[in-house]
Amino acid sequence: MSLLFLYLEFFKVGLFAVGGGLATLPFLFYMSGDRFTFIRRTGWLTTEQAGSFLAVAQCSPGAIGVNMAVQTGFLYGGVGGGIMAALGLVSPAIIIIAAIAKILQSLKENKIAISVFSGLRPAAAGILCAVCWGAWRLALWHESIRWREGLVCTALFLLVVKFKIHPVICIAAGAVAGILLGL
Repeated sequence: MSLLFLYLEFFKVGLFAVGGGLATLPFLFYMSGDRFTFIRRTGWLTTEQAGSFLAVAQCSPGAIGVNMAVQTGFLYGGVGGGIMAALGLVSPAIIIIAAIAKILQSLKENKIAISVFSGLRPAAAGILCAVCWGAWRLALWHESIRWREGLVCTALFLLVVKFKIHPVICIAAGAVAGILLGL
């Protein structure tokens, strides 16, 4: 695979992913029917690989979108592919921020701009909810309900929320449970 092609595909994702690392997930994982569109369009990952990459990206330091890009790029282009995918994802933000830094200062008091950004917040929240549903479906449904995974997920959720156990401990416990249960 051409490193330039890898760069351009992630550049397209980064161009429209306004809002940071989590905002890239709808473009990478937007579900259309039974398949994720990015996965189907590029053919780079299976749905299972994408789910595994998402899990690792969430556990790794840094932006989730960049972590996903690096993993995908590395899978298909080695170290150079990982670098090109990450650069492709972040390049649009760097270019746009550099180009409009002065304009943003003047928009700080503009009522229309404030209204536009206020309207983008609920839209971004809705898109993230759709991605969350897709991730839940990926994690807990594969041709049938994954009961064991659902029980582990519920138990870990309760440990974090109700008993205030540190998330890192719960991630480690989830890994141990996955190994012991053969998930």
